This record gives sequence, C-alpha cells and structure tokens, in this order.
Amino acid sequence: MSHHYTRETAAEGVENALRLLEGRWKLVILFHLFGGNVLRFSDLERAIPGISQKMLIQQLRQMEKDGMVRRIVHHQVPPKVEYCLTEWGQALCPALDALLTWAAQRETADRPGRQQA
Repeated sequence: MSHHYTRETAAEGVENALRLLEGRWKLVILFHLFGGNVLRFSDLERAIPGISQKMLIQQLRQMEKDGMVRRIVHHQVPPKVEYCLTEWGQALCPALDALLTWAAQRETADRPGRQQA
C-alpha cells in the first residue's frame, strides 16, 4: 500500500506513530520482546528493574490495545500469561534500529575536532 503524503500529513503521521511509543517503559518492553521473544509477565517484571507491577500492566495493556503486543493466556492452574509482539509490533524493529543509527551519527558528528559541513 503506497501513501502519497504532503509535508503536513507526513508530519502528522510521524507524530501519531511517536504517540504510540510514548511512555517511560514502552521502548524497553519492545526491546525485550524483539526477535520473537515470548515472555511471561514475571519475566518482563524481572528484566526491567524499576518498573512497578501496575505500570507494567498499564503499558502492556496499552500496547496490546494499540496492536503491538499480543497477550497469550494459557488456561492452567496457576494461570500462565505470556506476551509477544504482533507482526506489526515486530516490524517496528528496523525503524528503531535506523533511529538508533541516526542518533549515533550525531554523536560522531559532534565530537570536537571534526569539521562541520
């Protein structure tokens, strides 16, 4: 599907995409789930020091609502709940990798002694 954007609609589209990632913990959660990782709630809680249980639940629920994360409930005793990325959520990885590369280029360009173009 090809989109034809104006400057205004492109800016609005990027702002809307960035809004999906707002929140102190969403990016950290995404990076833990990239690569097809399927993690239990308790595994995510242990992997992310400093996040409260309440905040982790809120962030996962919002990401599930937005279509990035899938919640898998195994009906057993005790209940087992796992989280993984949807295909759409996993597709975010190259974009975030490109953003990371872009940010690293600034660090390289800002070093003293380098000529600015």
